[in-house]
Amino acid sequence: MRIALISLISIIALGCQQDTNKSESKLNLKKETNSIIKKTTEEEVVIPSAGDADINLSKVKTITQEELMPFLQDYFKKNNQRMFVIETRFGNIKIKLYNDTPLHTANFARLVELDYFNTTFFHRVSNNFVIQGGNSDKIVTHKFRNKIGEFLIPNEYKPQHNHVYGVVSAAKFTEQNVSNASSPFEFFIVTAKNGAPHLDKKHTVFGEVVSGMDVVQEISKVEVDDSEWPRQNIGIDIKPAN
Repeated sequence: MRIALISLISIIALGCQQDTNKSESKLNLKKETNSIIKKTTEEEVVIPSAGDADINLSKVKTITQEELMPFLQDYFKKNNQRMFVIETRFGNIKIKLYNDTPLHTANFARLVELDYFNTTFFHRVSNNFVIQGGNSDKIVTHKFRNKIGEFLIPNEYKPQHNHVYGVVSAAKFTEQNVSNASSPFEFFIVTAKNGAPHLDKKHTVFGEVVSGMDVVQEISKVEVDDSEWPRQNIGIDIKPAN
């Protein structure tokens, strides 16, 4: 299965604008229906039945949209971990999450605690734009999502946190999402040296890479298919940094 889920001036002008819109659209997520995910191009992709061995999700609390804000606010107050390490076969990436985006920071930290990310990949690599993680074609990943809950995180855009090189930002759903709320499950790291300013306000930047951008750049060079899914999966394992 292959999916591309994150959103990157006369004839020349129009062409450039179309390219920008096309890149940005890939940063936006489509909602899933059972084992079918629609691409931003409206193609349908069936999730394979194969995947990791099943895991026990009985202790994972399912959160509703109504419960979300008080739950994450409380989690943020009780958990002060802000530094995390993303381990990959290319090396480690150390990130710092921001205190002024408490909902996104708390959500990410919770998913790390639940080991959700450890079932996922860097599943989209767009050269000189972003690398995106937090999804996979494993059945266990999608069972995890269903158990955690179907909710959106309110946009927490801050003018001091724009889409410059090396920031960590949240992917989002496109349908009925005028508020630019975020998906709870997927994140991306900006690899464009000039940043991606067309994403400002539309996505929430909630952290930054503090070491390991050389690893990010190595990942950004891997061979991908037509949907920008790496031809060899790039598994990730995220842990609190010491």
